[in-house]
Amino acid sequence: MKQIAMVLLFDRQCRLLIYLRDDKPDIPFPNHWDFFGGHVEESETPEEALLREVKEEIAVELKQRMFFRRYVCNEGDAYPNIKYLYWAKIDKVAEELTLYEGQRLKAINAGERTELRFANILAQVLEDFVGSGLWPRPVDNF
Repeated sequence: MKQIAMVLLFDRQCRLLIYLRDDKPDIPFPNHWDFFGGHVEESETPEEALLREVKEEIAVELKQRMFFRRYVCNEGDAYPNIKYLYWAKIDKVAEELTLYEGQRLKAINAGERTELRFANILAQVLEDFVGSGLWPRPVDNF
């Protein structure tokens, strides 16, 4: 089963950074919002894959991250996989980042999440994260 490492990445204003997937009919979930991350390569741990993918996608080196949850996806995705979800906060905002994959980058507050179409099971992951009470607040230090 394929493994995927992803991060719920928060900016310095405690907004979730997400990106819009490309509009290509040959990719899974075109024009859907996604979290940063990607496939775990054979020689990597999920955490190593996460660090590599975030650096490739937005040129950010994640210094700190926390593990959130593991999801076994037998349905609701393009193929069966295991998703390793982390969360992190960076001292940047969307306007200060360059997106190297996808159409565009966006920062959202928790209340905006239901207005967007997320790829695969990510809407459920986001609901779980909001329900966990972990969404950072401006007064929180990470």
